[in-house]
Amino acid sequence: MPNAGLKTIIALSFVLAVGFLLVILSCALYKEYYPLLVVATYVLAPFPNWICSRWANPDDFVESSGNAVLDLGRFCTGFLVVMGIALPVLLAHSNIIEVPAMVMCIVGGLLIYGTIISFGMSFQDDQEF
Repeated sequence: MPNAGLKTIIALSFVLAVGFLLVILSCALYKEYYPLLVVATYVLAPFPNWICSRWANPDDFVESSGNAVLDLGRFCTGFLVVMGIALPVLLAHSNIIEVPAMVMCIVGGLLIYGTIISFGMSFQDDQEF
């Protein structure tokens, strides 16, 4: 099964490269570099879930322990993902960037975030008893 892992890494790296290419092109073609802020929001988006899942320490027998911390992490991640979509829309609405740059930035950002989530889900250890 090592080939499946290698094929997954190659496919995810290709999608990540396309996402970064779209965001960089949305900046370079229209000579406004504000859309690079979207990359920062999508790179930071998985961290609240990761941190809060480490803090939660759920009990094996009680399902409700630690849900507040997990919910906080999901809320912060959702906020960052929505901000990554809303920021280019706001910049385009205020005529700071062009509309095609907004579209390229949103699509590239979603590809970046999707790759980060897919990588985390593909190589997550399944703990079965």
